[in-house]
Amino acid sequence: MKGIGFVDGGARGNPGPAGSGAVLAGARPFTISKYLGETTNNVAEYTALLLLLQKALELGYSELEIFADSELMVKQIGGQYKVKDVKLKKLFAQATAYIARLKKFSLSHIPRAQNKEADRLVNEAIDRRC
Repeated sequence: MKGIGFVDGGARGNPGPAGSGAVLAGARPFTISKYLGETTNNVAEYTALLLLLQKALELGYSELEIFADSELMVKQIGGQYKVKDVKLKKLFAQATAYIARLKKFSLSHIPRAQNKEADRLVNEAIDRRC
């Protein structure tokens, strides 16, 4: 089963109150948003990717095309940048373990303006704080 998704994370302040959001279109579409408490923007971005990957695998997706506005995360997952931050190393390891379970995967960078739905979910999560 194939899906196309969008992920975003954000913190108000860095670190600050943070949230993650993800949207997946496909045979079994879903949206996820989660308040993360006080953390960094980069942790929130990775958490959004993890939320999407975990739910997609649970639902039986085997091919994912994902878009994110975090150039850092996209380049780290793609192998162009090294992961140096200790917290991000753990999240990176989790993400790559999920990705390895997929038949086909891509993660591409898009401008923030093209990631409005995931961004909306991030802000809702922070506003709700739940």
